[in-house]
Amino acid sequence: MKSGRYIGVMSGTSLDGVDVVLAAIDERMVAQQASYCHPFPPALREDVLAICQGQSLTLSQMGQLDCRLGRLFAEAVQILLHQQGLGKEDITAIGCHGQTVWHEPQGEAPNTLQIGDNNQIVALTGITVVGDFRRRDMALGGQGAPLVPAFHQAVLMHPGERRMVLNIGGIANLSLLIPGKVAGGYDTGPGNMLMDAWIWRHQGVGYDKDGAWGSGGTVVWPLLQQMQADPWFALPAPKSTGREYFNLAWIARQLAHFPGLAPQDVQATLAELTASTIAEQVSLNGGCERLLVCGGGSRNPLLMTRLAAHLSGTQVMTTDEAGISGDDMEALAFAWLAWRTLSGLPGNLPSVTGAREASVIGAIFPANRSR
Repeated sequence: MKSGRYIGVMSGTSLDGVDVVLAAIDERMVAQQASYCHPFPPALREDVLAICQGQSLTLSQMGQLDCRLGRLFAEAVQILLHQQGLGKEDITAIGCHGQTVWHEPQGEAPNTLQIGDNNQIVALTGITVVGDFRRRDMALGGQGAPLVPAFHQAVLMHPGERRMVLNIGGIANLSLLIPGKVAGGYDTGPGNMLMDAWIWRHQGVGYDKDGAWGSGGTVVWPLLQQMQADPWFALPAPKSTGREYFNLAWIARQLAHFPGLAPQDVQATLAELTASTIAEQVSLNGGCERLLVCGGGSRNPLLMTRLAAHLSGTQVMTTDEAGISGDDMEALAFAWLAWRTLSGLPGNLPSVTGAREASVIGAIFPANRSR
């Protein structure tokens, strides 16, 4: 087992920052020691958003963006190391998810693309990097996502309590931790993504802080029902999605039959869409005693209130209350997945992704320790 200190790097679909976490990991424990959120440069964020929404670009532009993101991830790691007074020799490896710019798990040639050149990270930090976590699972017939349920199972499974772990990032995904059963999980649909896009368009801010703007609006129920009828929500698991499907163009299509709505009411409706589609999936899986929520959406009181309202009889709480920071969960998961890869252990769950078999996942970019 490659026990040691690991750093996890996560840049999610919300593009609100690069989360970096330091943890000591072995076969018995995952002990978080520090974290840092690195700002995402606005210009770089706009360039990434453009790709995710299908804007054409040259190979040169793609290559430059890959390089710029790799340097950004390396910079975030270096700042965390400096804050903690650590050197490259103190870290076993970095687990870097990369920035997803396209995810297409269906069709004749399923594919997913995470960019942020791992070679840049190795060159700038002198630390071994594990990246490209998703494509081995897809090569084995899986969705390549979500991968975090394996980590949820390792650290939050309870032998006597039905639990589900809900990550509300740009996309929401649910992990099913039912005693006596193999863990399951899948994407439930939009998390913060649609709300973030809508408030950016109308208020010029990256997200709806504390759900304040949405809380001041009124849900448009006919619009909500139309949104809920989107065929994606009825797809069976395993399933995953991203910004290539749920985006501003998707909102525009939904609004085509509802002209003149107040933007704030649309925001309230998008929040209700997220809460209601998550709650429906919790219920369809037999419900749970405890729903543990992490990700940026766990900091949105409107979402948390609506989830609790939909799921009476379920204790809805943040993972912070269970001992794991909701802000750092995904970055911590990819530090743990890097440990799994270097230890030769499977990192995917076929019961989640639909892959033919469990497998070691991730590509290793070794550092030259003689430097």
